[in-house]
Amino acid sequence: MRIGVNTWVWTSPLTDENAPELLRHIASMGFDAVELPLEQDGQLTPGVLAPVLTETGLVPFVVGAMGPGRDLVATETNAVTSTQNYLRACIDLAAGIGAAAVCGPFYSATGRVWRFDDEQRAALYRQWRENLAPVVDYAGQRGVQLGIEPLNRYETSLINTVDQALSALDGLLGPALGLALDTYHLNIEERSSAAAIRRAGEQLVHVQVCGNDRGAPGGDQTDWPAIFAALDAVGYTGAVNIESFTADNATIATAASIWRPLAATQDELARSGLAFLREHVS
Repeated sequence: MRIGVNTWVWTSPLTDENAPELLRHIASMGFDAVELPLEQDGQLTPGVLAPVLTETGLVPFVVGAMGPGRDLVATETNAVTSTQNYLRACIDLAAGIGAAAVCGPFYSATGRVWRFDDEQRAALYRQWRENLAPVVDYAGQRGVQLGIEPLNRYETSLINTVDQALSALDGLLGPALGLALDTYHLNIEERSSAAAIRRAGEQLVHVQVCGNDRGAPGGDQTDWPAIFAALDAVGYTGAVNIESFTADNATIATAASIWRPLAATQDELARSGLAFLREHVS
């Protein structure tokens, strides 16, 4: 099982200017894979990334950033269209660099929360499927799989659990659409993270890991043996990717609520997480 890391551990945004040096650094640390966040269309291009990925041997994945105004539900038509176009740009980047998956909370802007009853939720899910469907079709045409990530209750009120995601996406799940699970959100929302992974089953396309405090995995309260056993049980063969964030970037620190350093240095966070995963991931 490959072990990867998100470049948000060190910087935001990732661009053609700063990506090559950082990717070489990540490879030198011993990682097998890398998550590349495309925050704005045009910040990353295959022409710059592909040669560095070939040079380093890093297996790439693309992650999306659902910033303010990126919504597929309960919004204006032009916002839906621009969000669909942004997701197509993520897919194009993935296809251009040979990334198998594009993952993220592709339903509404991160941090957007509001109350709704069961009938309203069902209507929102219908609207989401309708607006997501053409993006799923586009991903299938380009040979890329989308991974939808449930977030915790403080970051969304729409999709918090695996069961909600499976229910909401019923009829769309398939070769071009599955689930991306993050142990941080599972720890908050699921009664059992391992059981949630098992419920995702064959729909699981991507996994992100971190400590329960958003720091490095390992030495924290998470039941890692149960999580690794669940990944084995569902036959997951993708990468396990450390997702954490730097507190030095004001925008990303605020978005991810990173109010204090989670390790002595960001390199130490990455190295300790990698060492733990190397020891425990089969």
